[in-house]
Amino acid sequence: MKKTTSCYKERMATFRQAAKEAGVKLTPQRLEIYRQVLASDNHPSADEIHTRIQRKLPMISLDTVYRTLWLLADLGLINTVNPREESIRFDAKLEEHHHFRCETCGKIIDFESAELTQLPLPPVLADFGQTLSVQIEVRGICIACQKTPSSKV
Repeated sequence: MKKTTSCYKERMATFRQAAKEAGVKLTPQRLEIYRQVLASDNHPSADEIHTRIQRKLPMISLDTVYRTLWLLADLGLINTVNPREESIRFDAKLEEHHHFRCETCGKIIDFESAELTQLPLPPVLADFGQTLSVQIEVRGICIACQKTPSSKV
């Protein structure tokens, strides 16, 4: 779905306001990275964004793209689709289960829930292909981080 002009303008204004409130400088690189995420409907990776931006800003580094994407996520302007860690996480538990992921420390805790496992899938999923498995990720702040004064809550 293409973003409407008014939606785009609203989100850019929200970005500018969030950056101002956080004391974050609005650089051409940050603006362009946010524009690329905003204009994309395919959940682009940092590598894809880097490749697209290099056409306009040939000297931009992949590190700048990553740091800006994490900044945008920290400002609440974008979400991550995969785990926040920069490396792939592995799970030997093959039985059906779900995950609680702490947004502060990155800890992932397995949990089982018959209620979540038995949720009916929306019919629209058939438009995308055959569903083979479902795993729900719940994001929050773990008990240990909640007890830490510097946590986000």
